[in-house]
Amino acid sequence: MESRTDADTALQLADWRRTVAELYAQVRAAADPVAGHARWRAGRDALFGRHPQSPLAATDPLRGTGLPYWPYDPALRFELPVTPPDAPQRREVDTGADGVTSYELIGSVRLPAPVSGTLAVWWTRQYGGGLFLPVRDGTAGRTSYGAGRYLLDTAKGADLGGSGGSLLLDLNFLYHPSCRYDDSWVCPLAPAENTLAAEIRAGERL
Repeated sequence: MESRTDADTALQLADWRRTVAELYAQVRAAADPVAGHARWRAGRDALFGRHPQSPLAATDPLRGTGLPYWPYDPALRFELPVTPPDAPQRREVDTGADGVTSYELIGSVRLPAPVSGTLAVWWTRQYGGGLFLPVRDGTAGRTSYGAGRYLLDTAKGADLGGSGGSLLLDLNFLYHPSCRYDDSWVCPLAPAENTLAAEIRAGERL
C-alpha cells in the first residue's frame, strides 16, 4: 500500500506538471512574445522559489533572486518545418528511478542565422508520448549548464506550439534540466545530433 509520503510526493509532482502546462498555455496565448517570456520567467521563479518539488536546496540563494537569464532576443524565435529522418533511430537512456526512457527520432529542424545549425526532434515513448528537443550549444560548460538545456519537453508541459508540420522554436525559452540543481535527478542529456557550435546567448544561464 502506498505510504502517505509517497502520496504527498506524487500529488506535488502532479501539481508541478500541471502548473508548468498552465504556464506554457499562457505563453502560447500571449500576443506579445516578450510579454509571454516575462510571464514564463515569473512562473518559473515562483515554482523554483516556493514549490515543494523545487530542485533548489532550501538554502539556495536562487530561491530569492530568481533564475538568471539572458535578455530576450526576438531574432531567436522561429517557426520551422520538421524534416523526416532518412532512417529510423531510437535511443534508450537510463533515467534513474524512472527506469529506461526510449526516444525515437521523428525528424530535424534547420535553424537559420544567427544560429545556423540543425537539431534533431525526438519523440518520448514514455508518459503517453511527447516531443523532446534538448540543445547543447557553444555556451555549455561556460555560461550555461555543461550537459545542455531543454527547449521542448511536451510530455511534461514544455510546449511552445506550432502548426501543421512545423514547430515554434523560441530559443529564449531554453532552460536547464533539474539535474543542473540537484544530483538526485537523472536527466536525459543532449546527444550529438542536438549539439550546436553557435553560442546561444538566450534563455536560462548560469
